[in-house]
Amino acid sequence: MHRRRTLVVALALSPLLARAHHEGGAQFTELKPEQPVESGDRIEVIEFFWYGCPHCYALEPVLEKWLPKLPADVAFRRVPAILNQRWAHDAGIFHALDALGVVDKLHRPLFDAIHRDRLRTDESKALGDWLRTRGVDPARFEQTLKSFGVQAKVRRAAQLSASYKIDGVPALAVHGRYLIGARGFEEMLGIADRLIAATRKTLAAKR
Repeated sequence: MHRRRTLVVALALSPLLARAHHEGGAQFTELKPEQPVESGDRIEVIEFFWYGCPHCYALEPVLEKWLPKLPADVAFRRVPAILNQRWAHDAGIFHALDALGVVDKLHRPLFDAIHRDRLRTDESKALGDWLRTRGVDPARFEQTLKSFGVQAKVRRAAQLSASYKIDGVPALAVHGRYLIGARGFEEMLGIADRLIAATRKTLAAKR
C-alpha cells in the first residue's frame, strides 16, 4: 500500500470512528459515522488511487477483470486520492481527462506510461507530448485542467480523501460504510464482494 500522510487541505470534520476487521491478508474498517453516497438506489463502490502508486498500477489488471462481474445494482467509480500537492496535480489530470471524455480510454495507458515508460506527469512538456500521441490536444487539455469544473472536482476529491481518512492507496470503499485495504488484491476484491452482498441485505431490510 502506498502511503502519504500530509493533507493539502485542512477540513473541519467530525472524528471518524471505526472498527477494524481482518480477513486473510486484507483489512477492512467499518466506518462510523457512515459517509454519504452519490449512487442513489445503487450500492456505491469507490476506488481511491494515485497514478504514481505502483500498487494501484498492479491492481489495475485484477480490477479490470472484476469490474465486468459486478451486479447491476452496484455503481463503481474512481476517486483520485489527494494527500499532498503532487497527488492533487495527478487528480487534476484524471478529472481533466474525464471532462474531455477520454478517461476510460487513457486511464490504463497513462498508468503504463508512468510505471513502464517513466513518464513524469509533473513535467508539462513530457505530459503534453504523451497526450498528443494519444490524440489529445495539449493546449485544450491545459485549459480544461485549469477550468472551474475540474478544479471543483479536485477539491471534492480532497474532501473525500479527508472524510474517509485515506492514508494509503489503493483502497476500496463500499457504500460509505466500509473501507478496505489489502496486501493481496484477490482478497481485497473478495472482501468487497462480501461487503456488497451484506450491504444489499441491509438496504433491502430498510425498504
